[in-house]
Amino acid sequence: MSEVRFTDQHEWVRIDGDTATIGITKYAAEQLGDVVYVELPEAGRKVGQGGEAAVVESVKAASEVYAPIGGEVTAANPALGEDPAKVNADPEGEGWFFKLKIANAGEVAKLMTKAQYDAFVKGL
Repeated sequence: MSEVRFTDQHEWVRIDGDTATIGITKYAAEQLGDVVYVELPEAGRKVGQGGEAAVVESVKAASEVYAPIGGEVTAANPALGEDPAKVNADPEGEGWFFKLKIANAGEVAKLMTKAQYDAFVKGL
């Protein structure tokens, strides 16, 4: 069974064994507006927890996407290159950004649960 955690920078991470799938939250997608371009990391790139991993550009702004946990990128979502609007349509599903092989599973504990993230967003 997968586990989903969140950051205060509005990224989500879904943990399945030693693989993490990462994207931006629905809240982040709504704040950005219409996404027009996504720059994704290449497979083999190593990222540390909190490190810059991708860029998302909308009609309003460009924003960094940070790695919620560290690891080695194993895949980027090819669909976003062809249709970056998938980020708006399904930010926590088909709009995922990249996958990585987890370097330190203990980093997951530092992230927010869904309930904690929902409470965090309500306070914004």
